[in-house]
Amino acid sequence: MKLLLDTHTVLWFWWDDPQLGATAKAAICNPANQKFVSLVSPWEVAIKVSLKKLDIGGSYAGFFRQHMLRTYFEWLPFRDDHFNCLTALPFHHRDPFDRMLVAQSLIEGMPLLSADTIFDAYGVNRIWD
Repeated sequence: MKLLLDTHTVLWFWWDDPQLGATAKAAICNPANQKFVSLVSPWEVAIKVSLKKLDIGGSYAGFFRQHMLRTYFEWLPFRDDHFNCLTALPFHHRDPFDRMLVAQSLIEGMPLLSADTIFDAYGVNRIWD
């Protein structure tokens, strides 16, 4: 199964954070599943690091590259069809990064691994606990 990881999900997995839902962790650890990280995520992290809202424990430079290689996760680019979906989404949620992940999950038909229950309002197949 192809899985799309929310930004907090991928960070919590890389950091072995206990906040990561057990079901989400099991799905990520299942070698039969293909794990995708949206190119939206490094953008979100870079902004939060620059605003001092997130500490990644070191330099941002090379952070994603190192962890993506180590875990064999794949990048999911943001394409035109994702933008088209984004323009039609209702405003259940105003966070632009989360809305972009919703669009990708819906267009790609990928479950979204996230603790954020607001995604359920969009009809996203959300996996967490």
